[in-house]
Amino acid sequence: MIVVRHERWAIAIVSCILGFMVVTQYKMTQDNIEENIRLQRTGDLAVQLREAQSERDALLKQIETLKKSGPKGDGKADEQLMMKAALTNVKGPGVSVLIEDSLKPVQSGENPNLYVIHDEDILRIVNELRAGGAEAIAINDQRLIGTSEIRCSGPTITVNGKVFGAPFTVKAIGDPKTLNSALTMRGGVVDSLKHWGIKVTIKQEEDVAIPAFTGTFREEHMKPNELGGKE
Repeated sequence: MIVVRHERWAIAIVSCILGFMVVTQYKMTQDNIEENIRLQRTGDLAVQLREAQSERDALLKQIETLKKSGPKGDGKADEQLMMKAALTNVKGPGVSVLIEDSLKPVQSGENPNLYVIHDEDILRIVNELRAGGAEAIAINDQRLIGTSEIRCSGPTITVNGKVFGAPFTVKAIGDPKTLNSALTMRGGVVDSLKHWGIKVTIKQEEDVAIPAFTGTFREEHMKPNELGGKE
């Protein structure tokens, strides 16, 4: 009987050791897999960044080539085109809008997400500025163009591929009074945000500086229509 008990204890001890070794090996394998995935994602992001930078540099070179090969005396026209394409720094009268998360205590049963800024809030502000005649708009110094995206990424907002957290500053060039009125109309976007304690501070300025667009243009499907109409 004593021998049988010793054998049982030996089997139990060996089983525990084997189990510990299996669990340890599994955890090490999982850690290695996660680390490899992280490194792979980092490498993919680095490749995408290099491709975006190369694409931007290539576009800038094309612009310079076109400027040099174009007709003499059209420098002003080229400058106007560059400005309309959002590829130059611009300045002029306008407004600066600072949007900050609410500091009001969340009431029992209410959704706390109502007290923070979302992409739809920024979009509403941008749309009202455009409706008010804004000629150039930037969010946290990211110039907006027709293909600029504004979307939520958890507690942050992504603009032109760059991630920002609150507070947000929206700048717009245009008639300061008209832009201010577009935002502060009764029942408008500012009134709606203030209801939840989100602070919106609007400053009318004589000289608002907005940087050029520094993202990338993707034109994979669009091409010139030489016929000028439907094919």
